[in-house]
Amino acid sequence: MITQSLNSIRWTSVLLFLSLTLFSSCLSDDEGGVTLADLSLQVTGTEHLEGLEVRLTNTGTATTFTATTDADGIATFRVAPGIYEAVVSVVHYNDGQQFIYNGVTSNIVLNSQQPNVAALEVKESRSSQVIIKELYCGGCLRDNGSTFQYDKCIILYNNSAGRAELSNLCIGMVGPYNGHSNNNNYTVEGKLTYELENFLPAIHGIWWFQQPLVIEPFSQVVVNICGAVDNTQTVSMSVNYAHSDYYAMYDPSSGYYNTSYYPTPSSVIPTDHYLKARELGIGNGWTFSVTSPAVFLFQTHDISPEDFSADVNNLWYDGGRTGQVYACLKIPNDWVLDGFEVYQKTKVAESKKRMPSTIDAGYVTMTNYLGHALYRNVDEAATKALPENEGKLVYGYALGVDDSTDPSGIDAEASIRNGAHIIFKDTNNSTVDFHERQQCSLRDE
Repeated sequence: MITQSLNSIRWTSVLLFLSLTLFSSCLSDDEGGVTLADLSLQVTGTEHLEGLEVRLTNTGTATTFTATTDADGIATFRVAPGIYEAVVSVVHYNDGQQFIYNGVTSNIVLNSQQPNVAALEVKESRSSQVIIKELYCGGCLRDNGSTFQYDKCIILYNNSAGRAELSNLCIGMVGPYNGHSNNNNYTVEGKLTYELENFLPAIHGIWWFQQPLVIEPFSQVVVNICGAVDNTQTVSMSVNYAHSDYYAMYDPSSGYYNTSYYPTPSSVIPTDHYLKARELGIGNGWTFSVTSPAVFLFQTHDISPEDFSADVNNLWYDGGRTGQVYACLKIPNDWVLDGFEVYQKTKVAESKKRMPSTIDAGYVTMTNYLGHALYRNVDEAATKALPENEGKLVYGYALGVDDSTDPSGIDAEASIRNGAHIIFKDTNNSTVDFHERQQCSLRDE
C-alpha cells in the first residue's frame, strides 16, 4: 500500500511546522459539573484544509472524539482533562496515484488550568496496487470448547483494474509481538527509534514467495500462515486451506519445523506455492500473535530476500538489547507496500504503536478465539463509480462485530460472488480502513 515518496511528487507545497494551541477554560459540563478543556488543533501541510476529520482519543479511557477542520484547517474540541492522541488522515489524487498525508501525535496532556502545547508532524505516502485485504489470526474454539490457534492466514488483494506482478515479495511483523507488551523502542520524546531512521524492524524472521506473484485485477491470493490443511475436519469453526490456488508458509529447513504450526500442507497445494523463510529468533515457529500482531508486506527489489536476510549488516536488535531472541531485519520504509496494527480489544489503553504514521496512522481492534477476522472496508464511492458494478452490489452487510462494521453497508464477499469489482479503502489508517468480522471470509464459500 505504501512507499514513501517525499521526493517524487510534483507538488510545490512544503510541510510547514504545525502548532497546536490549547485554550484552557474552567467550564462546567451541563450534566455533571465536570471541568473541561477547549482544544484548538491547527492542521497544515496540505492545500485541502477544510473538512478534514480529526480523531482525538483519550488514551486512558479509549474514548474517541471527532471534529472537522474549518477553512483555516482548525478543528476544535471540548473534552475532559487527560492524556490524548490526535490523528488526521488526508487523501489526494494526482496522475493516477493516491497520495496520503497522515499525522499522529501522542501524549498530549490536556490540563484545564494552564495552556498546553504540542506539535503534529504530517508525512506523505503513496499507495500501491496490492493491499492486505484480510487477516485471520485470532483462532477459534474447538468443538469441545477449548481454543485452537493453528489456522491463521493473510489475504492479499489487487485493489486496481491493472494486473499486478510483484517480485521478491515478503511478509514480516514488527515487535513486540503483542501490541500491549512492554515496548522499549521509544525515545524519551515519545518517538519510535527506528522511525527516525526510516525503517521497520522485522522481528523473528521473514517469509517470501519463491516466484514473482501475479494477481489479476480485483482478485485475491490466500496465504496460509500455519495449518495449511483442511482444519474443518477436526475443528468445525476453523478454515479449509486445501485449495490448489492457495499459498502456504512452509519451510522446515529454515528452522520453522514445529508440526503443530506446520503440518505437511494439503497435497493439492503445489510445492512452488510454499513460501521460504529466514528464521532470526529463537523457537521453531514464527511467533505470530493471536491477539494483536503488526504485520506488513514488502519487496526487497534488486536483492533477493534470501541474500538480504543473510547479510548481518541488515540486522537490528529490538529495544537496543543483544542476543538472537531480539534480532530483527531492517526493512527500509520505501520497500513497504502495506501494513497495519492490531490491538487486543480489551487492552487498547495498554497498547502502543509499533508502526509510524506513514505505514499506519491508526489501529484496528480484535477479539481472539472466536473465529473473528479483520476485514478491509469497502470504498463505497470508488466501487459504485465502476460502471461494470451496476446492479451487482449487495447491501445489508451483517457480519461486523458489535459496532465494528463496514460503514458502507456493502457486503463485499456477496457482491464479488455476484460479479462485482470491489475497491477497498486504502488511507493508511487501519482505524478507518478495517473492521472486525464475525468469521474469516473463506468460510463464506
